[in-house]
Amino acid sequence: MKKYLKYIAVLALGFVACEPEFDNPIDEDNFYTSGSADFSNYVAIGNSLTAGFADGTLYITGQENSYPNIMAQQFALAGGGAFTQPLMNDNVGGLLLGGERIPGFDPRFVLAVDENGNSGPALIGLEPTTEVSNILTGPFNNVGVPGARSFDLLFEGYGNVSNVPLGLANPFYARFASSPNSAVIGEAISQNPSFFTLWIGNNDILGFATSGGTGVDQTGNLDPSTYGGSDITDPAVFAGAYSQMVELLVGTGAQGALINIPDVTSIPFFTTVPFAALSPENPAFGPQIPTLNATYAQLNAAFAFLGVPERSISFATDAASAVVVRDESLTDISAQLTQVLVGGGLDVPTATIFGLQYGQARQATESDLLVLTSSGIIGQLNTDRFAELVGLGVPEATAGELSVNGITFPLEDQWVLTPNEQAAVSAAQTSYNATIQGLAEANGLAFVDARAALQQVASGGVPFNGGVLTSEFVFGGGFSLDGVHPTPRGYAFTANTILNAINSQYGSNIPNVNIGDFGTVTISND
Repeated sequence: MKKYLKYIAVLALGFVACEPEFDNPIDEDNFYTSGSADFSNYVAIGNSLTAGFADGTLYITGQENSYPNIMAQQFALAGGGAFTQPLMNDNVGGLLLGGERIPGFDPRFVLAVDENGNSGPALIGLEPTTEVSNILTGPFNNVGVPGARSFDLLFEGYGNVSNVPLGLANPFYARFASSPNSAVIGEAISQNPSFFTLWIGNNDILGFATSGGTGVDQTGNLDPSTYGGSDITDPAVFAGAYSQMVELLVGTGAQGALINIPDVTSIPFFTTVPFAALSPENPAFGPQIPTLNATYAQLNAAFAFLGVPERSISFATDAASAVVVRDESLTDISAQLTQVLVGGGLDVPTATIFGLQYGQARQATESDLLVLTSSGIIGQLNTDRFAELVGLGVPEATAGELSVNGITFPLEDQWVLTPNEQAAVSAAQTSYNATIQGLAEANGLAFVDARAALQQVASGGVPFNGGVLTSEFVFGGGFSLDGVHPTPRGYAFTANTILNAINSQYGSNIPNVNIGDFGTVTISND
């Protein structure tokens, strides 16, 4: 079946990247003051959001528009000093090790149009030039490390180049770590910062969410060395790591700001693909609806007989229909379903296939979140399932009919974040944020409610001089083409949010920037 779910066509977009201009209309000496804060040596600690990650990778323009760099330029108006960053080698992104591209560390996305006129994110057609083993000489004020979780910042050896091929070190950190065994937090402490920002914890839940909940909720497991990359960090582990970092930073005499964790499920990665993604107007799907409904009729009768009529599957001819998903939280009724289908006259081999395929199946609801990447596979042939069925002796034509993602073959776990999985993410986030706010209050640090700020962007948007910043994918201006990280405009909004909290806590009057002066997505690979 041909792909039918496409990104919305691009019209005349005014979204090209531009150089930022800072909104400082008053130039009188000493007008801006630091209050009780000291911005002379600002150090930013965190993960990809701190580093300036965007469009699926790290690249120079993204780093130059990172919220710490924007803030540092504003701090300079009130005694702030120089701010250095471990810049990438190019605006392509991606990483090399020994001259070879590191798998999973690809170049950036740009907004492109394919041969059929469909627009959407595409990898820029250029090769990376940033070699991880070419270690930069610091120190650097921005020690944001893409991919880092809370406890990773305390790990000695997290920047050891020799451990990168083993998956035991972070290549982004390895290229600027001052020594193979230095910890990220050590890099920050060694600079004796006068002021710091700490934004960490997103990745302690984000990997679980973006993988559709394929990881493990490790709540109750206090040994992070056993965690997988898509697992949820135990709240006690997070609290312990975070408390230790704050203690070390405050112990230097530095002032600072602690930033909480936004609702990761409110970002475009989870809000762009609708649960009802099957349009009867699509020529690859619409004409098949009567046949599909007839095929599902016997299955639906079996669901009703087993007392689970809510699992029935049907497609409308006059409205968009929900995709079919596999929900691991449902009781697996594969064996019972097979028996009922056999009793209804279906042959044993076919009934067995149906039983196994739909034992935990249902149609999606508005409570389900389909991940952004599912748009590329809905309605497509699942080649693995097709091969599996053919291997079982199913004729190729029948195997093909039973292997269409989201229509006849339920979307697998990695494509959908179900309500139960969302609840696990929310519970961890709530605990993390309580820790962050409590430590900010206990130590007299600025507390930044990034969660509330992102909720504004996601629910109606934030007006600025020239438009409204929203979380709509591509068009909203707030998020880059990976659907997770901000655009330069989004980072400028983040910088303003943090600056407002700092001004409130320390009595400073550092001005905001005009977010309209910052670019959004790049619409070509020029």
